[in-house]
Amino acid sequence: MAQLSLLVETEQWADAQTLLPQIQVQADFPASHTGIYIRIHLAQILMTWTSQEISQSPTPQTIALLLAPAIQQSHDLDDRRAASYALGTLGHLYEQTQQWEEARSLTRQALVLAQAINAPDIAYQWQWQLGRLLKPQNQDNPVAESEDFTQPQRYEEAIAAYAEAIKTLQSLRSDLIAINPDVQFSFRESVEPVYRQFVELLLQSPQGNEPTLENLKQAREVIESLQLAELDNFFREICLTARPVQIDQLDPQAAVIYPIILPNQFAVILSLPNQPLRYYETPLLQPEVERLLEQMLQSLRPTSFVQERLPIAQQVYDLLLRPAEADLVSSEVTTLVFVLDGLLQNLPMAALHDGQHYLIEKYSIALTPGLQLLQPQPLERQQLRGLIGGLSQARQGFSALPNVVTEIDQIESEISAQVLLNQAFTSTTFQEQIDSRAFSIVHLATHGQFSSSAEETFILTWDGQINVRQLDQLLQVREQEQLSPIELLVLSACETATGDRRAALGMAGVAVRSGARSTLASLWSVNDRSTAVLMVEFYRELDNPSVTKAEALRRAQQVLLEQRQYEHPYYWAAFVLLGNWL
Repeated sequence: MAQLSLLVETEQWADAQTLLPQIQVQADFPASHTGIYIRIHLAQILMTWTSQEISQSPTPQTIALLLAPAIQQSHDLDDRRAASYALGTLGHLYEQTQQWEEARSLTRQALVLAQAINAPDIAYQWQWQLGRLLKPQNQDNPVAESEDFTQPQRYEEAIAAYAEAIKTLQSLRSDLIAINPDVQFSFRESVEPVYRQFVELLLQSPQGNEPTLENLKQAREVIESLQLAELDNFFREICLTARPVQIDQLDPQAAVIYPIILPNQFAVILSLPNQPLRYYETPLLQPEVERLLEQMLQSLRPTSFVQERLPIAQQVYDLLLRPAEADLVSSEVTTLVFVLDGLLQNLPMAALHDGQHYLIEKYSIALTPGLQLLQPQPLERQQLRGLIGGLSQARQGFSALPNVVTEIDQIESEISAQVLLNQAFTSTTFQEQIDSRAFSIVHLATHGQFSSSAEETFILTWDGQINVRQLDQLLQVREQEQLSPIELLVLSACETATGDRRAALGMAGVAVRSGARSTLASLWSVNDRSTAVLMVEFYRELDNPSVTKAEALRRAQQVLLEQRQYEHPYYWAAFVLLGNWL
């Protein structure tokens, strides 16, 4: 069975066709729990095969003939879990063949059984499936005469089904990341799509109208819940506690922007101070959006010309912010807070261009996985004290960073700091220092990598690496010693892993796991000389009590932008502020 699944997954259709008869013989067991699950699993593999519309693929009738005995046998053996799986899988088959009424009926039966035996790991799948089946997507999925509700009513039913699926998933958070094959799902295939499809549904209307304010609020909550779920999946454990924050109370001059990459449109929810949520979208297929974002990222390489960079930066700006320009100005917004989606997380918002100016020339910019994770206290400016760790010499296959010495010396002239450089910067000495003193700032001028895998997200020390999973151990000790939290974690030479489309997830993971209220990090490894200039300017501005962390970064970036040798975005745009921007 595993071999057939692999052949189908890798699209080796001829070999799969040869193997199938042998598997079908194995599936023809007498009634037993094992035999039922073999039939269901085989049916699911064949449905994946059939969905590819390959010649000589199994017919829906063949798959139905596998599932019918499984349903009967599960009832005979009073195995309600198996019966739920079999009925729901048959419902999915009818969904594939667009037999909508039968699909909905079977899915509801499967859901009732799953709920009766308190099996949320199955129930969420049928709630999700029912949501898809109720969604008024197109004319191929009509309201049947025998179904007693109208198209708008069905839209509300679909929303309710998706909402229940999300609620069930949230109740399952600890099980989703537990090492238990019965409830271990592929996040990208079995969890993330539930959130995304629900957002898409909330942003449409059966009458073609603008989404309601209530739906926009719910869509925003679902986006933030997806961010939390992604981070939990990244760490494979529950590590986040959501605390809703009122943005207007936190900063009356900040706007929060939620861009969402959907299959057929680029959508944006905009939260302005003391105003209802706003919404705009651009009809554009997801592959086209992602191609544009990849082009912009490529255009930020140090050898690119301005004629290549600016048109692409303007296209992304047009999608993301052009419709909101007037609202941002009239609302007197000074800070833009982005909750970024997908490939946007790998792009520096500072480098967007409106045709006249880079975004950083007009606004302070911050990123957050969601307002629910913010710790809203502003930075205490009195007696800023820092712990600085750095490597200027080549270590463990990583290149030397000769300007780190200059960077550290100049930062020391701006804030009081304890310095651990080269041989002094070991995992043990860093741990000892962080445990014993109240540092408001931790600045690490060393190589590091952000990856979509927690195992490959680390910070380099002289004698090894500090893995992202270890960061919370530092925090726990500080809490036990009742030391003040880290206000600002600065990672001046880390970068996102090359070729990893979701590498920025590791950056968000570091920001959350460190316990720091704010994290300043880089999306790519920048020239260490320009980095030293930027960091010194950042700390100089941070010393001013009237300047927020986001504004201090903006001013430092602008200093580089105004220097001819560093005006290219490659030198200044990589630096992003995550978390609290005050």
